Amino acid sequence: MNRYRVAVIAGDGIGVDTIDEALGTLGAVCEVHGGLELAYDRYPWGCGYYLEHGEMMPSDGLQILADYDCILFGAVGFPPVPDHISLWGLLLPVRQYFDQYINLRPVKLLEGIPGPLRDKGPADIDMVCIRENTEGEYAGTGGRVHRGQENEVAIQTGVFTRSGVERVLRYAFEVAAQRPRRQLASATKSNALQYSMVFWDDVFAALQKEYPQVACRQYHTDALAARMITAPESLDVVVGSNLFGDILTDLGGALQGSLGIPPSGNINPTKRYPSLFEPVHGSAPDIAGKGIANPIAAIWAASMMLDHLGHTDAGDLLLRAINAVTAEGRTLTPDLGGTATTHEVGLAVQAQVRRLGR
Repeated sequence: MNRYRVAVIAGDGIGVDTIDEALGTLGAVCEVHGGLELAYDRYPWGCGYYLEHGEMMPSDGLQILADYDCILFGAVGFPPVPDHISLWGLLLPVRQYFDQYINLRPVKLLEGIPGPLRDKGPADIDMVCIRENTEGEYAGTGGRVHRGQENEVAIQTGVFTRSGVERVLRYAFEVAAQRPRRQLASATKSNALQYSMVFWDDVFAALQKEYPQVACRQYHTDALAARMITAPESLDVVVGSNLFGDILTDLGGALQGSLGIPPSGNINPTKRYPSLFEPVHGSAPDIAGKGIANPIAAIWAASMMLDHLGHTDAGDLLLRAINAVTAEGRTLTPDLGGTATTHEVGLAVQAQVRRLGR
C-alpha cells in the first residue's frame, strides 16, 4: 500500500465547493485502485482567516506544509481583501518557498464540450503550457517612493537568472520530447525587451542543441496568442516566462469552454518540497455555496496530483472518468449549458471511476 499525506486548503468561495468534490473522487480512485491511500489534513487558511487573524495563514504555515507530500488548493480571494494581499499572503509564498518553479497547465478540450472556436474540436485543442513560476516578472522585486505625491514612482523589476530560465526551458524540452508530436514553442518579446527576453532566447537556442529530436519555434507573445486562436492545432508544448505564461494559459483556459475546466500544477520536479495542485478558476464569491460551481477543474487538478505522486494509472483513470462525464453530456453545470449541481457532477465522476476501474 502506497500512503501519502495531503494538505488541503480549500480557501475561499467556490474553492470550498469544488475541493470537496475533488476529495470525493479521489476517494473513489483509492477504492478501486486498491494500492493507494491518501490521508488529508484541512487548513482553514485564506481571506476568511485573514479577516479574523490579520494574516492569510499562520506565521509557521510554510513549515507546517513542508511535511506533506502534496498540497491540494481551492481558490483564494474575497472582496474586502485586496488581491495583492490575498495572493502574496498565501499562494505566491508557497510557490517560492517550496521552489515550485514549474507551473504546468494542460490545455485540452474535453469530449462533448463545445469550445468557443468554430470548427475546432478535441483533436485540435490539445497542448501543454509550461510557465516559469518563481521569478521573472512576478519575483516581487521593486517598490514605491513618494507615495501619494505628484512625483510618486513605482518600480517593478523582472528577475531572470540563468539557472531559473534554463531549468524551466529544460523541463519544457523534456516534456516535448516525450509527446508524440515533439514540438516546442517559446513565448518571447525580445523585439521590445532587449535584455530579459533576448537572454531568454539565448538560453532557448543553446538548449536546442541538446534536443535535436524536438522541433522548436519562438513567437512574440502577442503573435502566439493570436496563433492559439487561429491555429491551436499547430501548437503542442508552449513555454513562457511568469507573466507571459500566466496570460497565455488563461487564454488556453478560455479555449477549453469554461474556466471551470482547466487545472494547474505548481510543481517542484525534484520532489524535495511538496507541489501544489489547484483549479485555475478564482473564488467566484457571487456563486459560492449555491451548488452551481463546476468541479471539473478541481477534480482534474487531483488527477495531476496523482500523476505527480507517480500513480499515472490512477491519474489517467480519473481523467478518463471526467472525459466520460462530459462526453455523455447529461451531468453538466450551468457554465456548460447544463442544470446539474456541483455535487451531482462529482457523483457522476465517481460513478465513472468505479465503472472504468472494474
